[in-house]
Amino acid sequence: MMKFNPADDIQDLQYFGEFGGVNPSISDSSTYTFLSAKTMFDTFEGNADGCYLYSRHSSPSNLYLGQALAAMEGTEAANVAASGMGAITPTLLQLCGSGDHIVSSRTIYGGTYAFLKNFAPKLGIKTTFVDITKMDKVEAAITPDTKVLYCETVSNPLLEIADIASLSKIAKKHNIKLVVDNTFSPLSVSPAKLGADIVIHSLTKYINGSSDTVGGVTCASREFIDSLKNVNNGANMLLGPTMDSLRSASIMKNLRTLHIRMKQHSHNALYLAEHFEKDGLKVVYPGLKSHSGHHLYKSMINPEYGFGGMMTLDVGSLDKANELMELMQSQKLGYLAVSLGFYKTLFSAPGTSTSSEIPIEEQEAMGLTDGLIRFSIGLDNDIERTYQMMKDCMVELGVLQMEAVI
Repeated sequence: MMKFNPADDIQDLQYFGEFGGVNPSISDSSTYTFLSAKTMFDTFEGNADGCYLYSRHSSPSNLYLGQALAAMEGTEAANVAASGMGAITPTLLQLCGSGDHIVSSRTIYGGTYAFLKNFAPKLGIKTTFVDITKMDKVEAAITPDTKVLYCETVSNPLLEIADIASLSKIAKKHNIKLVVDNTFSPLSVSPAKLGADIVIHSLTKYINGSSDTVGGVTCASREFIDSLKNVNNGANMLLGPTMDSLRSASIMKNLRTLHIRMKQHSHNALYLAEHFEKDGLKVVYPGLKSHSGHHLYKSMINPEYGFGGMMTLDVGSLDKANELMELMQSQKLGYLAVSLGFYKTLFSAPGTSTSSEIPIEEQEAMGLTDGLIRFSIGLDNDIERTYQMMKDCMVELGVLQMEAVI
């Protein structure tokens, strides 16, 4: 039996354009015609497979991209949305209603945290945040009202590793759904193959890879994806986070090079992490043996895509972090910017940016220090040159002592 390789499943998909083009034609229509009134009625009832109703419901361009992403994650189906949060929030609202409960990792993207902590309670949905690496704490947090166990494969921004197979066993034991945000680790990890029920990505990041659009996707069973698009009670259909067809087509083209890009992101990040660790810096990267989740992550990944492109350095204080990021940007080493997956390295202090929604006392409890810099390592051709330039910046600011790096 051939081993599942998500890049091969993407490559094997072929869509011909309307006039025989090697790229599928872009459907630039908001609404679609029917040859009979009965077919329109059947489509509203959800019984007319292959017919298009209205672009908020589905469109050919969105379905092409959804099929490719479902193939990548090894799920039956997928539904694309206008942003990562446009995938996350409808998914959770489709699974939960007033009186229901979610158990979530405490280290997650700030926007997801804010939704669960501040917005979902308005709808009667409560969340308990736990250390997702401690199975006893996860199971202890589950109540009779729990409907969802939520985590990120690699947590944002602390890069903790979720044991998806073990979490899946807990979820199945309690008859709840395991939802995994796999944004940091496309191709490297296939959560559905490890037991996740639903896999989410912010397409804005690695999958698109060019920082020129936002998008999201929910990958799951055909039954669940159809429920999201149901005209009567589907969260995606009724809340309307619809991806534009032109954006779908653009992301589809970029998806084809994801396997090449992820290998380079991982190669570069591992090189920098290993060298900075030897220099005595506080480095967190899943590819380092010093990472608490290294052996677990190594057992989960598709090895050819490596340990990913995300790395953190703790330089001691926010002032020092800001100084270093500004200097690196001036030296053309990357951009002081949020997001990730770009061809250039991106760096930010998450405590005051992408995780700023999390209260300070909770940041401290989870180990998110104000001197932490999150790096999305780019596609640099000469990573040794990049390392030397970054090291020079650190020496100039006193983050590294000269004698320590000779």
